[in-house]
Amino acid sequence: MKTRLRKLIGTVVLFALVIVYALIAMGLAQGRVTVAPGWLQAILYAILGIAWIFPAMLIIRWMEGPRKV
Repeated sequence: MKTRLRKLIGTVVLFALVIVYALIAMGLAQGRVTVAPGWLQAILYAILGIAWIFPAMLIIRWMEGPRKV
């Protein structure tokens, strides 16, 4: 697959990932996190804020293509 096409697909998938993840995280934060104690809320909000990075890393790594040595 050509690099330009791979990057186009990856960009669209990343954009969709951010939108879907934001909606899921907001739903969890509104429903479940608000009833937790304050110290646990801080931890959960930090986890929800950072967790999207891991699937994004995989997509970005795929966008780079095979490594040429």
